[in-house]
Amino acid sequence: METFEEHYSSMMDTIHRLMPSADFALIDKAVDYANNKHISQKRKDGSPYIIHPLAVAQIVTEMGLDMDAILGALLHDCIEDTDASHEEIEKLFGSTVAELVEGVTKLTRADFSSREQAQMENLRKMFMAMSKDIRVVLIKIADRLHNIRTMQYQSPAKQISKCQETMDIYAPLAHRLGMQKIKWELEDTSLRYLAPKEYNEITAYLQEHKEQDESFMRTIQEKITQRLTAMGIHNTTYGRIKHVYSIYRKMQSQGKTMDELYDIYAFRVIVDSIPDCYNVLGHIHDLFNLIPGRFKDYISTPKPNMYQSLHTTVIGSQGIPFEVQIRTWEMHETAEYGIAAHWKYKQGTGSGSEKDFEWVRRLLESQQDSDAEEYVQSLKIDMFDDEVFVFTPKGRIVSLPSGSTPIDFAYAIHSGVGNAMVGAKVNNRIANIDTKLRNGDIVEVITSKSAKGPSRDWLNICQSNQARTKIKQWFKKEKRDENIIHGRASFESEMKRENLPLTAITEPELEAQLLRKLSFDNWDDLYAAIGYGGLTAVKAVGRIRDDVNKALKAQTAEKLPQSPLRLSPDSEAVRQNRHAVNGVIVEDIDSCMIKFAKCCTPVPGDAIVGFITKGFGVSVHRADCPNAKNRNDPSQAGRWVRVRWANQEEQPFETTLELDCITRDGLVLDVAQALTTARVRVKELSGKDLPGGRSNITIRFEVKNTAELEAIRAKLLNIRDVTGSKRGQN
Repeated sequence: METFEEHYSSMMDTIHRLMPSADFALIDKAVDYANNKHISQKRKDGSPYIIHPLAVAQIVTEMGLDMDAILGALLHDCIEDTDASHEEIEKLFGSTVAELVEGVTKLTRADFSSREQAQMENLRKMFMAMSKDIRVVLIKIADRLHNIRTMQYQSPAKQISKCQETMDIYAPLAHRLGMQKIKWELEDTSLRYLAPKEYNEITAYLQEHKEQDESFMRTIQEKITQRLTAMGIHNTTYGRIKHVYSIYRKMQSQGKTMDELYDIYAFRVIVDSIPDCYNVLGHIHDLFNLIPGRFKDYISTPKPNMYQSLHTTVIGSQGIPFEVQIRTWEMHETAEYGIAAHWKYKQGTGSGSEKDFEWVRRLLESQQDSDAEEYVQSLKIDMFDDEVFVFTPKGRIVSLPSGSTPIDFAYAIHSGVGNAMVGAKVNNRIANIDTKLRNGDIVEVITSKSAKGPSRDWLNICQSNQARTKIKQWFKKEKRDENIIHGRASFESEMKRENLPLTAITEPELEAQLLRKLSFDNWDDLYAAIGYGGLTAVKAVGRIRDDVNKALKAQTAEKLPQSPLRLSPDSEAVRQNRHAVNGVIVEDIDSCMIKFAKCCTPVPGDAIVGFITKGFGVSVHRADCPNAKNRNDPSQAGRWVRVRWANQEEQPFETTLELDCITRDGLVLDVAQALTTARVRVKELSGKDLPGGRSNITIRFEVKNTAELEAIRAKLLNIRDVTGSKRGQN
């Protein structure tokens, strides 16, 4: 078990080494305060809770942050988990520290694994915190890093949940802030729990080939060092194997096994000045063969997260390709710790410059008028994907998501430019508006005062969430009547495709329920949202499909004549307590074999009927099963019997769900992960693609009753691109 003394000593050694001028008396005061507040709390491994704040403070120190951030890290859980107050912390440690602790507390309360609407609001809170004081988010990342390091003490379900959240939110956020070292550790550790088989295969392979890899890297390193030293260039050169998650992604994207990958080596050359960087580049290209198209200059054109380096990929005499990154020491610090490195070099105040956080403002803006699920998904494009750097005719650099078009460029300049756009030039030549822009392109937007505004097709062409949001805002403001017409047509078409009657949505009792489910006040508002792209018709109908079907079934049941199988609750047969077999009582038959029909897989809570089979006892069907529709046929009447669920302890029953989905990569994996998180015992899971970009996923699993079934169904319907579900009926 870890001890307070070990962590305290380790933290203080780090602060002495990296911040010798720190106020150690004030740090000890914060340690004592936090320890007293957390004195009754324990970590999952039984160790004192204070170990966690000490570890977070050490990580914050290693980032290069200031005294206020260290104090904030030591106190970051006090308001959340103890009786400490903002006022008390402000009185003892100052207003800045109190604001940092309050900010981290608000982020801690955010549940990033919740449904999309809540997740969008939580992300908004994070971006607001970043725009006010970036140190709040840096402390939160340090908090997550220590938690992920101690994930072995959590339950399997918690491990998967927290690691997936880390991959979805915290690792990409660390990347966007330029904190590569932390990003790699978050990704590798999360992969260990999310894909243990693949993680262990990769680490075992690397361990098996460790001596061979080290020999190769030592040879290359010595060759570079000898050349640069002979030329009088002071340098630090070292090689490394790319991290485990990076290798895993290459294997997945390229469909290769570990021994088929070659470009897994990377070398760094760190020098004293920018001229030395370009000088080293020449020597690297002289020593090794350059691979064309693999050179990138991030020194003259830094990434938005401030990353700077020269990248080149070359091949040595052994025929093995490897990457070389060339940078100065200041660039290296920024590459390792990103925005946090500013405190070391620029005496950061925590507020950041307007330019540094322009992307945060754009993310907050793009949240307006967006469907929650679309926003959360497209966020990953704007915030996390690789960038492409293009120029205006006057030489201004514009950073866009990879794959962007002139439409994205126009709206990145100004919404007025995008709305007035009638064409574009790329490198002084007329280009289609769907042209994919490349690094270094010079883009000119052609505008006209008589332009009629953006086309709806642009929503499918543009790549950035910023452009898509501004186009939707234009349609929402300028074309409401047109939006309603387009939206109504799309909605009605989707209703017909799902075989749902349009008259159902206007039933007085059902209409209010459906509008609440859709979060709209009236149908015209829904149609307008679909028309301007704020919501898809597929998603809207998917949200209400089950409610409409349930209401239709209830109406049908009310109109059916009383049949021999529909018994009143106080009838003699119902009151009899006969022998139950497999959780089912067959009325009028004392004991018989029971089997559950595979065509409809009934579970407790379903209305059921029984059919006497030849040699196999009674087959139990759901009352709404197509195979049970002929039970009123006089020729079959003698073989249909009354059955009911017995009142007994719950036991598992197999059932089947079919999911209607929009086809995309990784969807089956997302479904499997949701089932694992919900601890569902899956018997069979399969998927198939259908025409028109649709897919069907069939799941056979065990549940105890319909309540549990509906809870699982709700979780699955929350997965992106899962638009509907139905009980399996063969």
